[in-house]
Amino acid sequence: MRVPHDDGPEDEAPKRAPRRGGGERRRGDEAAVEREVDAGARPQESGGNELRPRTFAEYIGQAALKRKLEVFVAAAKGRSEPLDHTLLHGPPGLGKTTMAHILANELGVQLHLTSGPAIEHKGVLAGHLTALGARDVLFIDEIHRLSPTVEESLYAAMEDRRIDLPVGEGSRARTINIDLQPFTLIGATTRTAMLSGPLRDRFQIIEGIELYGDDELAAIVERTASLLGFPITADGAREIGRRSRGTPRIANRLTRRVRDFAQVDGRVEIAATVASKALDTLGIDKEGLDSADRRLLTMIIEGFDGGPVGVEALAASLGEPRDTLESVYEPFLLQRGFLLRTPRGRVATLKAAQHLGLRLPAGALGAQGSFGI
Repeated sequence: MRVPHDDGPEDEAPKRAPRRGGGERRRGDEAAVEREVDAGARPQESGGNELRPRTFAEYIGQAALKRKLEVFVAAAKGRSEPLDHTLLHGPPGLGKTTMAHILANELGVQLHLTSGPAIEHKGVLAGHLTALGARDVLFIDEIHRLSPTVEESLYAAMEDRRIDLPVGEGSRARTINIDLQPFTLIGATTRTAMLSGPLRDRFQIIEGIELYGDDELAAIVERTASLLGFPITADGAREIGRRSRGTPRIANRLTRRVRDFAQVDGRVEIAATVASKALDTLGIDKEGLDSADRRLLTMIIEGFDGGPVGVEALAASLGEPRDTLESVYEPFLLQRGFLLRTPRGRVATLKAAQHLGLRLPAGALGAQGSFGI
């Protein structure tokens, strides 16, 4: 349940072709929309079912997080109050936006979506806040990318339910105080460390979303395949799930691609052999590593004798931004034991070398098993 914010005249609305997200797309919204598409937000495949779950019951995984949020939602509904401001953090693709949809749906209120880069100044923020109804949810993706000026305006909105807007210039300048409806702000970030202390402290609920296990991803794959209208065996779902890097967005994307291979090959269902062949063709190996992962580990082993190597040196060698390494590649490699972070830098493990068919130097930290973390 989502309400777009549209600044255009009301009489023009019926003439416009419907658009996901509604209204004029601002700079920065494209990235948010692309993330939703990858996560399976684009509906109307096979009977109009959407891949994005709508309720806690449909949401697979994150059991501990769900239990806590169910309590917070039930308590807020029992008091007829908005849910406390909530911050969700974790690597990309784990379902932060999906959880915002679920929270709004479970609360029975409307969800308004935007992103940090799209809120370019106070006026844009005021437009979103004044469009909120009582107890509505405003979701700001990549909230750590808000400008300092906008962030400071958000403080009063979160604490006092008002926003102050300057009007006029020079000696005639004055400030208008706009009262807001009681609302819930849900912020999502992949970079918690980049949030300022004052903003982080104004969230009463701060929860992380962790990488998923293989069994949870297999269940997500089975659900996705069912909604896409293409049968899949349990073994086929597990094969896709364990190669999905612990991320539902990737699991959904790979399920679609494997379905394409199965369909073109004339298969009537996705079996494990079909999934394995398709994923091998896509360059996803049996541990879920893609070409970029293998290149990163190979660079550490062959270019830096297994490490340790500083993240800046590694990023420069690979030609990748540092934040891409830290937020996209490293979480999965760390979780699966292919990479270690030590006080002196990144270290490739013996498991990584064996998987790639490479040999760590005898004196390499990863080969010794003494990691000094």
